[in-house]
Amino acid sequence: MTPADRPVTREATVTAPATAPALDLAAFPPGFSWGTATSAYQIEGAVTADGRGPSIWDTFSHTPGAVDNGDHGDTACDHYHRWPEDIALMRRLGTDAYRFSIAWPRILPGGDGPLNPAGLDFYDRLVDALLDAGITPSATLYHWDLPQALQDRGGWTVRGTAEHFAAYAGRVAARLGDRVTQWATLNEPLCSAWIGHLEGRMAPGLTDLTAAVRASYHLLLGHGLAVATVRAAAPAASIGLVTNHSTVAPASARPEDVAAADRVDGHVNRWFLDPVYGRGFPADMRELYGVDLPERPGDAAVIAAPLDWHGVNYYFPVTVEDDPAGPVPYARDVRLPGLPRTAMDWPVDPVGLESLLLRLTEEYGVRRLYVTENGSAFVDRPAPDGSVDDPERAAYLEDHIAACARAVRRGAPLAGYYAWSLLDNFEWAYGYAKRFGLVHVDYATQRRTLKSSGLRYADIVRRHRAQAD
Repeated sequence: MTPADRPVTREATVTAPATAPALDLAAFPPGFSWGTATSAYQIEGAVTADGRGPSIWDTFSHTPGAVDNGDHGDTACDHYHRWPEDIALMRRLGTDAYRFSIAWPRILPGGDGPLNPAGLDFYDRLVDALLDAGITPSATLYHWDLPQALQDRGGWTVRGTAEHFAAYAGRVAARLGDRVTQWATLNEPLCSAWIGHLEGRMAPGLTDLTAAVRASYHLLLGHGLAVATVRAAAPAASIGLVTNHSTVAPASARPEDVAAADRVDGHVNRWFLDPVYGRGFPADMRELYGVDLPERPGDAAVIAAPLDWHGVNYYFPVTVEDDPAGPVPYARDVRLPGLPRTAMDWPVDPVGLESLLLRLTEEYGVRRLYVTENGSAFVDRPAPDGSVDDPERAAYLEDHIAACARAVRRGAPLAGYYAWSLLDNFEWAYGYAKRFGLVHVDYATQRRTLKSSGLRYADIVRRHRAQAD
């Protein structure tokens, strides 16, 4: 298909309301970044184009029964070919930053060895076009698409993968670091380790506690090693880590439930924060897992390499009760009445985002924060004219931005907010049924339509800029 043959992006005929709900936009500093976020496997498609090698998600998504409806990312949003159209959408939103991930198997199809020039050329073009559009590129080096060749050699359960990741990171930074200044090493190591190796619901689809704990260790080791290689290749780089978190509350005041909440907090929060901020892996969780970590002298200092910023991905809070017969961490979620829920059946609680930003500030001493993902899936029903009115998503967006403003007023050093996601996309094991985008994608035609939530976000960005000026 040639560019002339591709569908033209539509804009929703729904208009932003004349009077939007009051937001404390003055809380955000003048240089605050407003952006959107995506990831490579979820939007790029073109999985065999120009020398790209297979990733663990190519393998997993083609495994029968692994993904809803048998969906896969072979085409996704075809961003690999339609990226100019997608940058035009960012300009329509008025955002000044874009968080994207670089596909490791595009750069090094075998995970190590020779570079694939065509893969780097793609990101070269993307970065240059973003800068030409006045949009700051924010690159994530790993968003779960491990080259399958490395998985075949043990994946994240072996130390060599951490070392290969650091080498890959340095080579990418050497090529793009003259223009890309903001870098994240990993996205959500929790999902890679726990959901991919313990729960089996994401690639590589394992259900092995020992493998999961070792993967979590090597992911964080790879992060620390990559901080060094990126800094060596691009001395001006601003480097961070992106982790996903939930606030955790006990379902009752029973000591068993309180202890369960502490275990879950250790599992989803402390295990991925404490070692990065020099506290080591939590002793209580080490005992709970009962798995020896593959530690070597000096690793702790590598994992705790100083960072320039920390990215927080937040979607929902967790309420738990004790479940001694269940899997690690021996707790189960409890559904509480009163909170609205998304199409993912996730409870909506903006206060949780405020709490997490303050926790990172006060407990871990983070000096620069970004909300690197925050968004919601709801059922979209396009009107006959193709427009998409999605008031629930718009309300979610506004309420969580308001929570960010409250956190800033209370001292959180928040420097930017990236809405998840720019586009509806391949939502991992949920396939294409769950839509998070500010832009609706008709997967049959690849037609893009800006939703009313996207118009609302554009209005928020515009109003903040007007106040800052």
